[in-house]
Amino acid sequence: MTYEPLALTAELHRYLLAHSTPPDPVTADLIAETRRNLPDAAGMQVAPEQAAFLQILATVAGAKRAVEIGTFTGLSSLAIARGLGADGRLTCYDINSDYTDVAKRYWARAGVDDRIEVRIGPALDNLKDLPDDEHLDLVFIDADKENYTNYWNALLPRVRKNGLLLVDNVLWSGRVLDPRNDRDRGVVDFNTAAVSDPRVELVIVPIGDGITMARKK
Repeated sequence: MTYEPLALTAELHRYLLAHSTPPDPVTADLIAETRRNLPDAAGMQVAPEQAAFLQILATVAGAKRAVEIGTFTGLSSLAIARGLGADGRLTCYDINSDYTDVAKRYWARAGVDDRIEVRIGPALDNLKDLPDDEHLDLVFIDADKENYTNYWNALLPRVRKNGLLLVDNVLWSGRVLDPRNDRDRGVVDFNTAAVSDPRVELVIVPIGDGITMARKK
């Protein structure tokens, strides 16, 4: 049997959302506020179904120590922190405290603010403060695309065996097929490097703008 890839039309996407667990009030309000107050930047927020995916993954993986690169207004970090549980710890790296101030309000409302630490500044510089040993259970990368490979190489050695690395926007709205600028090429170069990395096995999950899900061997 020949498999034909599924085209996710707008109508089918609405069906997908209608048959997934809906966002709770905190998540729904965060999504709405971001879209209302930051319309030009709201595209940086993960899709609702991606947030649900992240929370389920963190939960079933039993993750307790996690890192996020690129927090924005906090939807993905909210989902991950919930999946980590009360004794989990998530360290978030971002360069914009105005965005993370929004996130902090919703983390507090959800009761997960005590398990999240925010570090403002260039992530590649701040990552140097992390322990060098393999202590991370889960990593989520969703920041400047030109540095995807650098983030990957900085964090992968710190991930435990069988730990997860998740990287967003790896399909890049289809521009991976025809890269035109440095951001496009950053995603393409990362995808090429990741699939060739002998330290992991991975799959690109076509959810949202594409998420690479990798397991460290």
